[in-house]
Amino acid sequence: MTNANEAAAAWRRIIIGEQKSWVLFAHGTCVILMAPQGDLATQARDILREYGPVHVGSPAADFSVIDLDPLPGWIVTCHHPDVLTYVEDDGEIEASELVIGLTGRGQRDLDGRELSVVHVEDKRA
Repeated sequence: MTNANEAAAAWRRIIIGEQKSWVLFAHGTCVILMAPQGDLATQARDILREYGPVHVGSPAADFSVIDLDPLPGWIVTCHHPDVLTYVEDDGEIEASELVIGLTGRGQRDLDGRELSVVHVEDKRA
């Protein structure tokens, strides 16, 4: 993604359920807040601080890859069901599940350490 607005637009197409609040981080990780409360960025940072960093040999290193066809790219999941990372299909990444998964996991690790919020989607009524 070239900017936060494009990334947020992509996540709006990806997330199912218009009522969901979510927070997007600088490297493409999105935390969906199923019980949003208080400051959403703070709530998402707390979740990603715990579930973002990768610890090899633990559940934090596990991932699954979801193809977004017909949208370009993939979602990489992790050990928290509401922490997802978008891997853009820019034509430069090898389209193997392992490479995509490792790329997304690396992005999530960076987001979990840097905790840099680029967008908050607040759907609370």
